[in-house]
Amino acid sequence: MATIRVPEVVPSPPEDCEKLTKAFKGLGTDEKAIIRVLGAKKYKPEEENQRDSRFTTSPLFFVSILNYLRTVILWAYDPPERDARLANKALKSWKKNITELQVLVEIACASSPHHLAAVRHPYCVLFERSLEEDIISNEFLPVQKVLFNLVSSYRYDKEVVDSSIANMEAVILHDAIRAKNLEDDDLVWILSTRNIFQLRATFPSWLCGKFSSQDIRACGKGILESILKVVVWCIDSPERHFMEVVRASIVGLGTMRIH
Repeated sequence: MATIRVPEVVPSPPEDCEKLTKAFKGLGTDEKAIIRVLGAKKYKPEEENQRDSRFTTSPLFFVSILNYLRTVILWAYDPPERDARLANKALKSWKKNITELQVLVEIACASSPHHLAAVRHPYCVLFERSLEEDIISNEFLPVQKVLFNLVSSYRYDKEVVDSSIANMEAVILHDAIRAKNLEDDDLVWILSTRNIFQLRATFPSWLCGKFSSQDIRACGKGILESILKVVVWCIDSPERHFMEVVRASIVGLGTMRIH
């Protein structure tokens, strides 16, 4: 059984507050430091009135504790229920940006079709609406069209590739992107229904042949362009996408523990 040792010279309340503040700053949370301070400290009644309130009244303290508790609770759920809750949170958020909505793309494109189907069931049970209904009621065209097709599709998950189809559909993607028609029916259908292995054969012809992925960025910096870039990343290289998510989450003060 683990034990906590009380130091010979017991730190003062202001010193403990400084240690706790440092524990919540930076890249993540220093849980060991928090345990050492809170687990070993027993203040006398007269000391309670002398405790420094700088830490306990700090917004950083409350935000860090709240995020930590939310994360613990969230990861206690089964994966389908956890993703269902994350999807609902993204759709209900007043922030309509890629940071919020990319979780829907991740569920649809970076996980198996079986997991996507499993997410849709608890979503209905928890929120008494289908995932597709909430996309329609909370998002506007053309973002609504892309997200709806992504989450309602059930891709074939075996490694079956037709190179002739890959080359043909690379041309379709090329023409739609060059025309800046990102809501093109064929483009949306290809990205939302073709199996992952087929699309990975299509992307090299598309990205490395007649033009580069810079053409997507050339279409603009709107939410639709950002969503399509995440779709391509999640299908072609999910590791690269999640590496970028982790990098972005630790930039600045503290860590975004829920995403």
